[in-house]
Amino acid sequence: MIKIICVGKIKERFFKEATNEYLKRLSKYTKIEIIELPDYNYDVNKTLLEEGKNILSKIREKDFVVALDINGDTLDSLSFAKSIKDLLSLNVVFVIGGSYGLANEVKKRANYALSFSKMTFPHQLFRVILLEQLYRAFKIINNEAYHK
Repeated sequence: MIKIICVGKIKERFFKEATNEYLKRLSKYTKIEIIELPDYNYDVNKTLLEEGKNILSKIREKDFVVALDINGDTLDSLSFAKSIKDLLSLNVVFVIGGSYGLANEVKKRANYALSFSKMTFPHQLFRVILLEQLYRAFKIINNEAYHK
């Protein structure tokens, strides 16, 4: 099972549609749970503190946590697929932070830090990117054709 914990809700219809499409495609391979947490508009430190507490409250002790962090390791799609395959027996939790990133406590709890790019993406778009890469990973794992 894969869980995605993310700060903020998807507001735009086209992001919701893309999210739902990838969730539908992924349902053939795995169960995915998305947990949306509120975003805050305090100063940076208070926002990170509150978001961090909320994120950590949704993580269990046995979860393998992947923090999506601009300073994390970068992988190509084949390496990402191999990592997913190696983790399939675990409860994998991907964490997408808010506009200020992730609290240090969340980064410390993470088992792995992953960066998709040094660029900054809107959180709604990044959720779609993550789901697409998960879908691509399962296509690779199962030796199924998918566009390049």
